[in-house]
Amino acid sequence: MAEPPRDIFRLSRDWLSVQEVVDSVSSSRCGAVSVFIGATREDQVEGRKVIGLQYEAYEAMVQSELSRLAAALRARWPSLLHICIHHRLGWVKVGEASVVMAISSPHRQDGQEAIQHAVTQLKASAPIWKKEVYNTQESSWKENSECSWSQRGGASD
Repeated sequence: MAEPPRDIFRLSRDWLSVQEVVDSVSSSRCGAVSVFIGATREDQVEGRKVIGLQYEAYEAMVQSELSRLAAALRARWPSLLHICIHHRLGWVKVGEASVVMAISSPHRQDGQEAIQHAVTQLKASAPIWKKEVYNTQESSWKENSECSWSQRGGASD
């Protein structure tokens, strides 16, 4: 009997395990596991150094948006088998993963295209907000440029 597709979504205040995400999508039916790891990067903003990000979310709505995203991915790339997205909430220091996602597919092209699309759509539609915290103890809420309400006009970061 064929293995049914599964979607795994988790919001967590704990460190994200890349191996756990990869293991959750692995299947003997698939020759490819495409992975994206988004990490908090050290950055300079107006002369201040970013030391971490503080994430907040409307959790129930995030789960709904992730389900909608998975359905859209499967409609566009029917060969996808499993989809897993884990996103951090709370404090994430520089160098740590903020998001880990993996998608299994029989062949790499569909999975790689889907993972790229998933990252863009996650940033565009999931109600997850981030605040940059600087070495000056100042902070600033940041918008994702992919969001329809963004004033930065759709550029990717």
